[in-house]
Amino acid sequence: MNFPSNLRYTKDHEWILLEGNTATIGITEFAQRELGDIVFVDIPTVGKSLEAEEVFGTVEAVKTVSDLFLPVAATISEVNEVLNDEPELVNTDPYGEGWMVKVTVKNPADVEKLLTADEYSKLIN
Repeated sequence: MNFPSNLRYTKDHEWILLEGNTATIGITEFAQRELGDIVFVDIPTVGKSLEAEEVFGTVEAVKTVSDLFLPVAATISEVNEVLNDEPELVNTDPYGEGWMVKVTVKNPADVEKLLTADEYSKLIN
């Protein structure tokens, strides 16, 4: 499985890419494989400020619905609208076109406290 080293990860299987105070967030390749075929992504939190580990949306697969947890305290600034029509992008390109939200991070240093690719890989193996 692929876990890009430029990302940070959570024990709940989200990834985050920090660029300045803005971050892009999605779910890991491991998470999408465990869920199976993604059929719907619901993120009703645009404009909301949330704390780390708060639910920012859900992802629905054929057999289950799973909560999405925010890796760090942030304000949701953008949702990947393409997922409304193509939720399968979460399966086919979880680190690229399958991203879920962009956020404004309250404290960028918090990202450094998350798991590295190696730490995340050890967590799931």
